[in-house]
Amino acid sequence: MVDCNDTCSEGGAVRVRFAPSPTGMLHVGGARTAIYNWAFARAKGGTFVLRIEDTDTQRSTDENTRIIIDAMRWLGLDWDEGPQVGGEFGPYFQTQRTQTYRAALERLKERGAVYPCFCTKEQLDAKRAAAEASEGGYAGYDRTCRNIDPAEAKRRIDAGEPHVWRLKVPENHGPIVFDDMVYGSMSFPADVMDDMILCRTDGTFTYNFAVVCDDADMQISHVVRGDDHLSNTPRQILIYEALGLEHPVFGHLPMILGENGKKLSKRHGDTSVEEFRDRGYLADTMVNFLALLGWSLDGETTIIPRDVLCGSFDAARIQRKDAVFDTKKLDWMNGVYIRDMGAASWALAARPWIEQAMAQGYAAEPKAIVVEPAADGSPFAATAPSPDDVAAAQAAFADDPSWFEQLYPLVAERLVRLDEIPDKLRFLFWGQGCVLDGKSVQKVLLKDGARAQEALGLCRQVLADTSVAWDAETLQLACRNLGEAAGIKPKLLFQPLRVAVAGNMVSPPLFESIVLMERSDVLGRIDNVAAVVFPDAQ
Repeated sequence: MVDCNDTCSEGGAVRVRFAPSPTGMLHVGGARTAIYNWAFARAKGGTFVLRIEDTDTQRSTDENTRIIIDAMRWLGLDWDEGPQVGGEFGPYFQTQRTQTYRAALERLKERGAVYPCFCTKEQLDAKRAAAEASEGGYAGYDRTCRNIDPAEAKRRIDAGEPHVWRLKVPENHGPIVFDDMVYGSMSFPADVMDDMILCRTDGTFTYNFAVVCDDADMQISHVVRGDDHLSNTPRQILIYEALGLEHPVFGHLPMILGENGKKLSKRHGDTSVEEFRDRGYLADTMVNFLALLGWSLDGETTIIPRDVLCGSFDAARIQRKDAVFDTKKLDWMNGVYIRDMGAASWALAARPWIEQAMAQGYAAEPKAIVVEPAADGSPFAATAPSPDDVAAAQAAFADDPSWFEQLYPLVAERLVRLDEIPDKLRFLFWGQGCVLDGKSVQKVLLKDGARAQEALGLCRQVLADTSVAWDAETLQLACRNLGEAAGIKPKLLFQPLRVAVAGNMVSPPLFESIVLMERSDVLGRIDNVAAVVFPDAQ
């Protein structure tokens, strides 16, 4: 590995860039690359540049650019130069930098480092087919136009004959050698390098040429990117040499594999950052988790806050072996961050899902008692809220956001992702209605000899007594004492109440939930559930 303090930018400052192509969303591989560049810049006191490589005009869209920038913002990867920020080396969109590419091409012409090629696509396809049919196979462009007399080439150009501009790879060039930040010393034979096209017939410029021009003009000192670009590096070094420039330090990141050991696919985690956000993963979790896909702080530490990451990121600890995207580890880590974030931060991050839980609760009939077998496999039935329900939920949160912090201790120890919140908390907003889980009804309320109806009556007696403080500990103790006097064990006493209030025998802490509800709703729900489950007693 190279000394990552070696730089080639003016003044020795570390300048790195993340340069996504807006042909799709920001996926986890790209996000990891962005995190490494960002953390490296922060650790070295350098500059992190965001550049949009949008030269693929057919596939690049403004919407994808917005999505990528939003994903970067959500991850908290602030950039020092780039879109929405500016900087002295802009513009930061390749489509706005065409003049710089033209100027670089003219420089190469002056140095005799490029030549026009007039071979048509049909001619090149025919040569390729013939070469592939022969024993030697295709070995790249045969340099037909490399030695055309300059005067003849100019005459044909002036006559409007279509042509491209190719790099003139020096003959007898020795191996292309560079020190990679991850893989160490790398060597590629130059004699197998094609005279690559730099400028197409329509005047647009190829990726390898544009990226070299951009990195050189922006004084990028270190290029840290996925190892799918490794084959591009020797080609780009040839372009740097042709321009008379030193190349930056390169570092290539190993692949991220799915849990099946194969190249990461959408099925095994290759979803966009936006999708992880919408599934309820926290930004801090994603930064921590992705940072550990190929890098370690000390080989042992797993939870690494972003300030520690930025202060301690050492490129020498990037691993050479491929990383595995472990969804179970991601879920575990997200749970740790949820438990450590505190009520205020949680309520802010969880707001969309809290509002969803409220809206679904509001959507239930005020006094309807529905017994469901949970056909979707979840313990609570999902109810589609109306626009009015959604608006009411949003207004309630906006009116008193601090109230919702009280929900945090109910679920903090039980959450893996924030999108689990509606299933766990919507019962709080059912009013006097309840969606009962059929299995819970059979196993708890209708179980022979369980005295469930009696237990509900005793608990209701306590909950209706306004002289008993509406406090979780006080209510639980009063119910327990009444149950013991009646000879009912605590489990048989509280389980029926849990089912009647939460609809299921598995729920957040019972009395801590009850005290967040209106007394009238709790009593009404118990009465309504009893009327449905024990109709003969009415």
